[in-house]
Amino acid sequence: MKKHEHVNHDEMKHNEMKHDEMKHDEMKHENHMEHNHEEHNHSGHDHTHMLVEYKNKFIISLLVTIPILVLSPMIQAFFGFELAFIGDSYILFVLSTFVFIYGGKPFLLGSIDEIKKRNLGMMTLIALAIIVAYLYSALTIFVLEGSNFFWELATLIDIMLIGHYIEMKSVMSASNALEKLVKLIPSEAHLMVSNGNVKTIRTDEVQKGDKLLIKPGEKIPVDCAILSGESTVDESMLTGESVPVTKKKGDLLIGGAINGSGSLTVQVKKIGKDSYIYQVIDLVKEAQESKSRTQDLSNRAARLLFYVAVSVGVITFIVWIIIGKDVSYALERMVTVMVIACPHALGLAAPLVVARSTAISAQNGLLIRNRANFEEARNLEAIVFDKTGTLTKGAFIVTDVVLTEGYTEEDLFKYAASLESQSSHPLSVGLLKSAKDKNTKIIKPTKFESLTGKGISGIVENKQVHVISPGYMKDKKIKYPVEEYKRLSNQGKTISFVLVNNELIGFYALADEVRESAKSAVKKLKNMNIKTIMLTGDNKQVANWVANQLGLDEVYAEVLPHEKAEIIKELKTRYKKVAMTGDGINDAPALVTADLGIAIGAGTDVAIESADVILVRSDPEDVVSIIRLSKSTYRKMKQNLWWAAGYNIVTIPLAAGVLYSIGIVLSPAMGAVLMSLSTVIVAINARLFKG
Repeated sequence: MKKHEHVNHDEMKHNEMKHDEMKHDEMKHENHMEHNHEEHNHSGHDHTHMLVEYKNKFIISLLVTIPILVLSPMIQAFFGFELAFIGDSYILFVLSTFVFIYGGKPFLLGSIDEIKKRNLGMMTLIALAIIVAYLYSALTIFVLEGSNFFWELATLIDIMLIGHYIEMKSVMSASNALEKLVKLIPSEAHLMVSNGNVKTIRTDEVQKGDKLLIKPGEKIPVDCAILSGESTVDESMLTGESVPVTKKKGDLLIGGAINGSGSLTVQVKKIGKDSYIYQVIDLVKEAQESKSRTQDLSNRAARLLFYVAVSVGVITFIVWIIIGKDVSYALERMVTVMVIACPHALGLAAPLVVARSTAISAQNGLLIRNRANFEEARNLEAIVFDKTGTLTKGAFIVTDVVLTEGYTEEDLFKYAASLESQSSHPLSVGLLKSAKDKNTKIIKPTKFESLTGKGISGIVENKQVHVISPGYMKDKKIKYPVEEYKRLSNQGKTISFVLVNNELIGFYALADEVRESAKSAVKKLKNMNIKTIMLTGDNKQVANWVANQLGLDEVYAEVLPHEKAEIIKELKTRYKKVAMTGDGINDAPALVTADLGIAIGAGTDVAIESADVILVRSDPEDVVSIIRLSKSTYRKMKQNLWWAAGYNIVTIPLAAGVLYSIGIVLSPAMGAVLMSLSTVIVAINARLFKG
């Protein structure tokens, strides 16, 4: 890697920050929220209609199955009674035909759709089984001699219908989680009109830039920023943050969160599809629809199983005929193979877990955009972090204070903070934060002046006060503790000197505040044998100081934006899988290049669009949560896949009759029971997944 240019942080340019004038273009209102509500509700209505249809078909088919069972000779013989009358077989045929057409319709139509798409699978296999059973039984009524299988046909369809109903209900639970998110948005908002009055309007009438009043205990209607007021806000349903967060002037609020005891005046920032809650919904949908490697594997296995089932079914029929069994028995064995091989459970093994893990991740502030890359997180060997805004808060705090004899820390903070209160420079903000933490009394200066490139000066309590850079000290040849200064400067910290009446009372060092959660995250990653690496454009002293605070394994400092992706490529040659975590525009190429791109939620839109996973809470510890969720999701998928595939591997030979010699024979109905039991177990196993 080439040598990067060193950035000199000794000279502190302490000018007041200039703010670009905000251009407020005329904003046009778009009723995206109303559109999204309608679109989502329409989709939900379709799924609910299908669920009700399966339930009704099951109930009606089950009621008709009762007389079919009573009229079936096999059932009569099994229970030791006899019910025969003229035309009973024709009544049995009519009732069975109704169940075949009415109850079997979803499977028959589904098989036609699969055949048209040349993607034979589960529906085709079910349809084949019930068609074979129906046609053979019909022949026994009108043409052939032998026992009919109408009762087995009816019970098979009943079990398939209830199995589908249970499966669909499980799948819909993920969609219901999205419905709950939509319901978080209140129907009304309080608009503050020009004459100072408050007007209650529908939430979908709110426009970007509107001023709203949010009363204590109300839900926040849209994404907005606080203009005045202070309150605690419960964002737990949106971000997973269990403790209410204190919000004050300038802070952003998320639509759907719950206001605490304070009254807030806010300005609308985002509406409709641009709002946070709809972005979450879109991301969850995107994740559910995105290609999953494990899911794709199960789909391919299901298709393969169809061809295996048909082949084994035909071979079974031929072998039993060759052995000398009659057509009725051979057909029964073939039908049983078809039933037992239905890949219901296999097809659902991955999708149900995907739906469940996506919902769990969204509830915990982890938004998955790319399922395939997320699944690979379990194999990560190295995680690369950007420094500013990721491992650090991107805000300065005072880390060290060095005093001249005769002065106290309280003196230094009083004079420095009083003067810095007139500046909006990031270093000033950092000092003021530290001064506030120490309950320092702030005195308004009677005079204030910015010294270009040197610092600031003013009058505080009738004393001339300077907060200045090392350059000023050198120019004026003012003595100071050089060794202490060098020690702190070598750590990459920014040093400010405080003079009162041109006499040095001390100096303080500022550094970007390291996130406490970053320390915990690095420790947990090390315990998982994952290397932690920093990639930053900041100078080496600052980077090394932060790395030492956190105990990182490797540091790449003074890296230009276009070089970050190159370093990720180099790391990928050394480690099996590499993740990149960042929040800035300059991180976007690296996020795309990495095996797993993780964007800090507070970062830029570009970084978020480039990422596979987004951390809503900007918490490095959530990186650990991603890896754990990836591993647990994969384990649960494997459990389901093995159960579904293992069930087929064991039961298909039994259905074919390989244990006939020892008296073990599976009927089509028993095959249907076992198949549906497998499906239900897979569905329950997915529902029990807690992440």
